[in-house]
Order: sequence, then C-alpha cells, then structure tokens
Amino acid sequence: MTRFLTFLVFVAGLSLSAFAGKEPAYNARILLIPLDDRPPCLQFTQRMGLIGDAQVVTPPLELLGRFTTPGQSDKIISWLQEQDLKSFDAAIIALDMLAYGGLVGSRVHDVPFEVAIKRLDIVATMRKRAPGLKIYGQSVVMRLAPTADRKNGAYREKLAQWAEISVATDPAAKAETAKLEQEIPAEGLADYKQARSRNLRVNQQAIDLVRRGVIDYLLLTQDDAKPKGVHIADRETLITETRRLKLTDKIAVQPGADEVSMLLLARALNKHATYSPKVKAVYSSEKLGNTVMPFEDRPLRQTVSYHIKATGSQEVNDERDADVLYYVFASRFEPGRADSFADEIDAKIKQNKRVIVADIDPKGDVQGGDTPFTMALEKRHLLPELSGYASWNTAGNTIGTALPQGVIFTLGEAKLMKQSSVANRIWTAQSWFLIHRVLDDYYFHNLIRAKANQFAKQVGRSSTLMSDETTSQVEAYCLKLLQQSFDELVTNYEQKRPGSLQQAVRCTKPTALRFDLPWNRTFEAMIDFTISCHSVPEN
Repeated sequence: MTRFLTFLVFVAGLSLSAFAGKEPAYNARILLIPLDDRPPCLQFTQRMGLIGDAQVVTPPLELLGRFTTPGQSDKIISWLQEQDLKSFDAAIIALDMLAYGGLVGSRVHDVPFEVAIKRLDIVATMRKRAPGLKIYGQSVVMRLAPTADRKNGAYREKLAQWAEISVATDPAAKAETAKLEQEIPAEGLADYKQARSRNLRVNQQAIDLVRRGVIDYLLLTQDDAKPKGVHIADRETLITETRRLKLTDKIAVQPGADEVSMLLLARALNKHATYSPKVKAVYSSEKLGNTVMPFEDRPLRQTVSYHIKATGSQEVNDERDADVLYYVFASRFEPGRADSFADEIDAKIKQNKRVIVADIDPKGDVQGGDTPFTMALEKRHLLPELSGYASWNTAGNTIGTALPQGVIFTLGEAKLMKQSSVANRIWTAQSWFLIHRVLDDYYFHNLIRAKANQFAKQVGRSSTLMSDETTSQVEAYCLKLLQQSFDELVTNYEQKRPGSLQQAVRCTKPTALRFDLPWNRTFEAMIDFTISCHSVPEN
C-alpha cells in the first residue's frame, strides 16, 4: 500500500510539473473530483489533460479512499473550500465521491440520504464563490451487481441475477425470483434495495442542481448493466424528469462510469477553446454496430453517439465533413476482418485523415485488445499515426477513452500547437498515452493478466482480492513480463512510416517502467514510464 501511495503521488506530481520552470503557462487549469483513485478515473484523466495542454488538479490521494475504504468526503469538501476557484477554467465533479466516498461506496447503504445530499451543498457554494466557473458533473445510476468483496462472495451473483429478473412478470421469472430471495441473505438484499433507492434520489437532486443553474452540464451515467433489470425503471425516471424540465441540452442519461471524467474533460477543453470537432463513426460491422455489447443496456452505435455528444463534439454522416474518423472494431470473430479493417484505417491515414480507434470485446470474456487486430495495427506501424486508441474492459470504457483522447488531440492540433514549447508538451503527452494504452489494454489485460492469475493460483478471477504479500509477488512477476512487451512495443512505435504524422517529432526512448496493482487485484493496473518528445524543423 505504501509503495502504491508513494508511486501515485510521484505520477501526479510528474503530470502536473514536468514542464514547469520557464515554459509558458498551461492552456487551461481544470479541477477534478474523481470517481475514485483507480487509474482510469485519476491517472488517465490527468495524463489526457496534458494532451490538451491542461493542468488537472485533484485532492490529495490519501483523501480518495481505496477500494472498499471510501474516500473522505468531508475532508474533500474542506479541501475544495480552500481552493482559489477563480484560478480554474472548469471543474469536473464526480458527485458520488462527494456524496458517498466514491463508486464502490455508492453501492452500499453506509451513507444515509440526508448526509449524502447535505454534502452536495458544496457544489452550490462553489457556484456562489466562482460564478463564471464552468461546472461539469457526473452522477452514477447504480449497476445491477454489487461490488465483489469478501463479505458477499457467496451470494453476489445471485443478487445480480435477482436484480435482472425480479422485474419480469412471467410465472417462471416470478418463481425464480422467489427462490433467489430465499437464498440471498435478507440483510444483503435490504442493503442493496436501500442503496438503490437512495442513489436514485441523489440522481434526482443532481438534476435539480442543473435546474438551479449550479451545474452547467451533467452526465447521469449507467454503470455496468443489461437490457433488462431494476435499473431500467431508474433510468426512465431520470429521462422523464430531464424531459419534463426541458433540460435535455444540459443533461444526458447514458452508459458509463469509470471513463466519464475523460468525456467531461474533452467537453470542458472544447468549450474553453470554443471548439467543436466533427466526428464520423465507422464500424467494422453494421450488424455489431446495432448490437448491445456485454455490460451495456443499448446498442453499440447509440453508446458511440452519446459519447461523441458528451465530449462537446458533433457527429456527422459524411466523411468529407469530419475533422476526425472514429473507427470502431468489434469483429473479433469475423475471419480476416482485423486485417481488412486495418487496411481501411491505413488507407485513410495515407489520405492524411485523422483517425481514432476503439477495439471492442463483443463477448466480454477478454476485456483487452484483440491479438489479430493489434498485430495488424503494429504490422502497418499505425499506432503513432492514431489520434486516439483504447481497448479495455467494457465497450463504454473503451469508447469513452479512445474518443476523448482523439478529440482533445484534434483540438490540440487545431488550436494549441503554434508555440513550439507547447507543441512539445502535447506530443510528449500524446505519445505517452498511445504507448500506455497499448501496453495496458493489450499487453497487460489480454496477455499478461491471465498469466498473473495463474501465477497467483486464481485462474479466471481478476477481481479476487490478494494479500499484500501476494500482490507484491504478482507485481514483480508482471513487471518482468511487461518489460519485455514494453521493449517490443517501443521498438515498433519508433519505426515510423514514410509521411508519418509524427515525422517531425523526436522522442527519447521510453524508460523507467513502473507497475502496481492499486487495489490488490489484477483487474486494473497502474502503469507508468518516462518519455519526452519534441518537434524538429522539417527539411
């Protein structure tokens, strides 16, 4: 634990101060209250901010909690009260961190509604203290399954099944629901229902903050779900309320959780720069584009469209109108499609088009990059040419990481790179993020994580909590394997093709690879390394 805290403090400090000294000021300064301390909610957002030449400032790490230990909401509120809010261009606030201490804390009924809602008063206070500050909010719609921990291991899956089928009216579903209610501990079921009811009321209070002009833009985001279940009624209630108040231009109800701060970051930076890039989505399969992906509650195409809008971008149908093309690959089980889709991307890049790539797991059993598709990208040396890339966990996670990276880089190219020192900062951040994504999403999540689980004698159980001793052993094991992959990836990344987007960019060889498992499980990893890039005059 100490290693992790020291490590993340170092990373945060590096992200915010690497270009200090005589360098020009950042283009923007963003205040972030993250959903929790995991890399997608914290590290990714801070690093992505640098692609838009933005400093992302967060509360001290020790206040953000860790897994089932909730964040210290009241101390975070005190920290907010100490900030010079007028020094920020925007604030991105995960309301669940303020109300409950984070995402995991939101799934249990440890915080009464009255306490949760009182904590949100700080947002109105922020508005009074800084009337011109743009405030972007996230409020999570509770998912079907509770968090896996040592207490609910015996009944967690049954509770998730109950949440999915208990709304059905057919005799078989009713009988199965009654059976599950006998098998699930009464206390566990009651806690789940109470947390769900409280969270809906807090979601509704978030809507009211928009109505009152406290929050400028709100994402009500559906955490992991399915097309049917108890969450549907919650979602429809929120949609109905938003429409009744005529706030659909300021509130979106859409899939997502971990990636949302990145979507809001892209929106904040676009609004700050008075910019709205045009995005054209291209699917590897029209059929899969109209299919609901695992852990989602709507078709893939809808998730992509919602996410594009959330970033403050415009979705267009004609490629000729687009500033950037968004290639969405979901055809892992269609022979030959990985190569042909990579060829299509290759052709567009040769036409000097800007391209974002999302690699979606359509079955939900890998939750990392696809080997044939990743190899197809590497073979064509396409990785340095991409404006954004991701392939981790759910479709929403992947879409909501690749897209804002690409959108922010598009903004950077259009408006921020005129000064060489700023361009160098952006190229450094962009190269770090691209290499990091492939290293984390493909090499760790697809290749190394399975080996790590086998090493830890927990095959197929990435969410299993390990002891500190086992975690340290697994971290050392993973770092050794990851170093080999890191060296291979960097070699490929450095081999730029003729006419490369980065042909006038030179980067130091990435070094100092670091690896941690922040929550003592293999489900997520904290990976970092050092790189520096600069542009050189073209001959």
